[in-house]
Amino acid sequence: MTPADLLEKAARALSSSRSLLAEGDTDGACNRAYYAMFNAARAALIASGAPPEAAGAKTHSGLQASFNQYLIKAGALPRRLGADLRRAEQLRLLGDYLGNPISEQDTNKMLGQAANFVEVISSWIATSN
Repeated sequence: MTPADLLEKAARALSSSRSLLAEGDTDGACNRAYYAMFNAARAALIASGAPPEAAGAKTHSGLQASFNQYLIKAGALPRRLGADLRRAEQLRLLGDYLGNPISEQDTNKMLGQAANFVEVISSWIATSN
């Protein structure tokens, strides 16, 4: 997949997240918001020229480690994006696997962070090519 393909997937996931939140499904909204960020992170790794295995990491923690190594520590993207990605995964895990309900407030915050994450990465890719 190309960075553009992955950013399109990220945009669809954000849209789905908003729809799910409007229906009161906070767990589903957090899941889709996280995957918007996940796909945007993959797009950024590919666009950065990181090794193919970095963007194609087989685990979520592997992708986060690559994102931090090649983009955050390298100074290409703001540090807060790495922290936002980690927090988003924690909320997704909470909703998907632990069965604990995620508050609407936490979901709204995560959705805002996901939208910002995708926007910052989209702009970075557009200006770095």
